[in-house]
Amino acid sequence: MRLFVALALPDEVRLGLSHLCCGLPGVRWVAPENFHITLRFIGEVDGGTADDIDAALCGIRAPAFTLELAGVGHFGDDSKVRAVWAGMRPQPALQHLHDKIESAVVRAGARPDGQRFRPHVTLARPNQPPPPSKMQAFLAQHGLYRSRPFEVTHFTIYSSFIGGEGPYYRAECSYELSRATVSAK
Repeated sequence: MRLFVALALPDEVRLGLSHLCCGLPGVRWVAPENFHITLRFIGEVDGGTADDIDAALCGIRAPAFTLELAGVGHFGDDSKVRAVWAGMRPQPALQHLHDKIESAVVRAGARPDGQRFRPHVTLARPNQPPPPSKMQAFLAQHGLYRSRPFEVTHFTIYSSFIGGEGPYYRAECSYELSRATVSAK
């Protein structure tokens, strides 16, 4: 079973992102139903390890928070673009949640990730590097992109399947984040 932990995006945010997905030759656009923010890629695990990871994730306590997507960019240099993405406004609660998930997954037996957490939503992957002028035009055109703020109330573990038409992601289990309560005086 191939697993990853991610935040699902609200329908209106996915729709807004889908409007960015054009005008860049040589890339495979991600299907809007597959847009997400990866918190931890786990990879292939057996059923026992998956159960251990689930149990560890069930123990995470973290508050709900608000996110806002902001801007676009790419990984790699202009001649070797690896992915085109939408970024987000800094949110310490997102980093806190990522760190808790990383710790839980490692305690459950997975290897440490070892990479710096760079939250993003992947929009496209190149079949061939887009011409640098087209990449720069795309970044300039969409650089001021902003989503409406949205509340993050849970995170989800997904299984991933590769098919002829691209990847398919299935939500396996969601884990609620706590909501702040206000006490009456």
